[in-house]
Amino acid sequence: MANETSHTTVFFDGACPLCVREISLLRKLTGPDDLRFEDVSPPDAAPSCDISRERLLARFHVRLPDGEMVEGAQAFTESWARVGGLGWVAGIGRFAPTRWILNRCYDLFLLIRPAFQALARRLTREKQPDTL
Repeated sequence: MANETSHTTVFFDGACPLCVREISLLRKLTGPDDLRFEDVSPPDAAPSCDISRERLLARFHVRLPDGEMVEGAQAFTESWARVGGLGWVAGIGRFAPTRWILNRCYDLFLLIRPAFQALARRLTREKQPDTL
């Protein structure tokens, strides 16, 4: 999508406990105008971009204010750069050699992500009190 906006939009999987925790932290650390968040997990979600819902769920994506879509490590660094005092982080994701290394690490993480999701779900269930 090539249109310009005044904000950065983070597309996230609201059904993923790991994603929800990270988005919750980003929401706490950024101001209301720093980032917009779009949960693409509901089956009827209609993302405000030209990328399919399935693709958005498979990898982390961020739309920058100029309309450019970035994914993977660059998307993480662009979103975290909106946290006060961490603006320099975006440079890490924009620098091609570092971005390549971080994306390989992210690709490896995606392979083990289901196991981490299952663990996070189990830990969340264990923390909740039993209700009768």
